[in-house]
Amino acid sequence: MTLMPRFAEAAMPTAGSRTLRLCNEHTGEAVNATYWENGQYDTGALKDINFILRDHHNDEVTTIDTHLLDLLSNLHRRSGSKQPFQVVCGYRSPQTNAILASERSGAASNSLHVVGQAIDIRLADRTPRQIRDCAKSLRLGGVGYYPRAAFVHVDTGSVRYW
Repeated sequence: MTLMPRFAEAAMPTAGSRTLRLCNEHTGEAVNATYWENGQYDTGALKDINFILRDHHNDEVTTIDTHLLDLLSNLHRRSGSKQPFQVVCGYRSPQTNAILASERSGAASNSLHVVGQAIDIRLADRTPRQIRDCAKSLRLGGVGYYPRAAFVHVDTGSVRYW
């Protein structure tokens, strides 16, 4: 897993809870999970999130980077959104990623989706541009903007934009 910059960790609340609402656009499944409470991650909630973010092509599940979840929590709070994240793509198995990369669908052969460190999202009450601008202001990782497909990619890799 990647290390979150110290300033990013400082931006996260250290008391209380962190909750994510996610809806997988491909499966229709949704979760409202309090994944962190009073200083520790909840393994049951993390398991539920990992399942919702699984590769919908083959149902393969992986462990999602908790820093990515914290990035999403921070992004949601800073954006002021009242809607759940609509998940376009969470985890991608190596097999699925290889197929997508060979089809020139925009998938990178070394995608962070494959290691549970990336997610493609929408918010119903925010434009992709608003999400992108908010994500960029956080400076917590990569931010990709896909206006034609109306989604934003965020990851916990190095800070970069496309």
